[in-house]
Amino acid sequence: MQRVCFTLQVKPGRLDEYRLRHREVWPDMLDALRRTGWTNYSLFLRSDGLLIGYLETPDFEAARAGMDLEPVNARWQSQMRDFFIDPGARDPDKQMLSIEEVFHLD
Repeated sequence: MQRVCFTLQVKPGRLDEYRLRHREVWPDMLDALRRTGWTNYSLFLRSDGLLIGYLETPDFEAARAGMDLEPVNARWQSQMRDFFIDPGARDPDKQMLSIEEVFHLD
């Protein structure tokens, strides 16, 4: 199982609304994530907007590619785009900066 950690940067003025949106993630989006291999998926948000994501999957690139084929993902990403700081105006799932794992206690 591949463990993946990534970061994004939420705009400071959008933190409360970002939290609210993630209390109400669409059921079809949750189903798509599960179907494409996103397991043990968590998001952590710091008060300055630093977002840290963690998930486990057999193959992260395959999981991302699978989500690219899900129509619900395109709708979700377009609604979430304005929550993030990104000069390239990319969808959030294209902004993820992976962090190298250097230690794991199992």
